[in-house]
Amino acid sequence: MAKTKQTLFVENAIYRETNRQGVFGCFEVTIGWFGKERVDYMTYDTKGVWRCYEIKVSKADFHSKANVTFIGHYNYYVVTKALYEEIKSEIPNDIGCYIAYETDAGKWFCSCVKKARRRDLGVDESVLKDSFIRSLSRGYA
Repeated sequence: MAKTKQTLFVENAIYRETNRQGVFGCFEVTIGWFGKERVDYMTYDTKGVWRCYEIKVSKADFHSKANVTFIGHYNYYVVTKALYEEIKSEIPNDIGCYIAYETDAGKWFCSCVKKARRRDLGVDESVLKDSFIRSLSRGYA
């Protein structure tokens, strides 16, 4: 299924928010060999910290049966400002949230409105590294 225009804008906004020296990001990281779980966006930094981001652009998307893969040290939802107002009470305490918003100039940005709490990785770190590398190379084959 093709991504909506709004999803693409939100992806661009979280990428720009996290794109800095020492932070490496990748979209649609499939976890494990032939994995059924996929993280919408994942970052890894030079301090060895993994962050997972699940992008949701509608309330139906937020409540869908699709897996939400929160396996990083820090885990976040990335939602539009309007959606955040609808679902903020439903976000678990340890999960953070970024809101993506459009400026008057038509550019999209993100800002963290709820910090995530650190937790242990949901899978072995070697699985994350292998999955991350495989997913990074996907676009260059």
